[in-house]
Amino acid sequence: MFRDRTEAGVLLAAELASYKRKSPVVVAIPRGGLPLGAAIAQSLEAPLEVALTKKIGHPYNREFAIGAVSLEGEEVNAPARISPEYLEAETGRLRTSLRERQRMFYRNRTPISLKGRCVIVVDDGIATGNTLAITIRLIASRKPSELIVAIPVAPPAALRRIQAMPEVDRVVCLEVPEYFSAVGQFYGDFRAVSDEEAIAIFQAGSLPEPRDLARGSDT
Repeated sequence: MFRDRTEAGVLLAAELASYKRKSPVVVAIPRGGLPLGAAIAQSLEAPLEVALTKKIGHPYNREFAIGAVSLEGEEVNAPARISPEYLEAETGRLRTSLRERQRMFYRNRTPISLKGRCVIVVDDGIATGNTLAITIRLIASRKPSELIVAIPVAPPAALRRIQAMPEVDRVVCLEVPEYFSAVGQFYGDFRAVSDEEAIAIFQAGSLPEPRDLARGSDT
């Protein structure tokens, strides 16, 4: 049981301490992954980024992910009976939403390139792993040198699925309970993270790149 997301992030940071020498980029999945990502980024003295992706829901059950969209591309694992028109419309709608979210989070700065970097992807836990798996593929398409997944808790089957992904170099998971019904059952405080809270955490948790430090930038 974790007290809250920040405590889970601190515990994960201890497990990830050896990656500090690799100058990683921490990529948090909003919104729940941001308190953990900020704790890890601060501990590793790493920049904090957000995974700007949205899942494509099944037309008859929007909670069931059949794909995901980023600003650069999309991954779809849709049954053949789902129309191309639905997928096209959803992809366009979600990408518009992501552009707005990017403006909210980044304001006047540009996202850090992940190409050639050690990337640590962080979330507050996984249940089925469907959305995380698709998000990992989208992040992998940006060509990081190494991709680590860090999560506090996951059921055994979902953990094995993420570990088996060829895009993933390592998964760090603190608890793998046999009896699992929801991520929230493993937190004392699992209140939803609002957009306002997520943006504040992101702004406070971001560190400038070394080139910005060298020229004395305060942005």
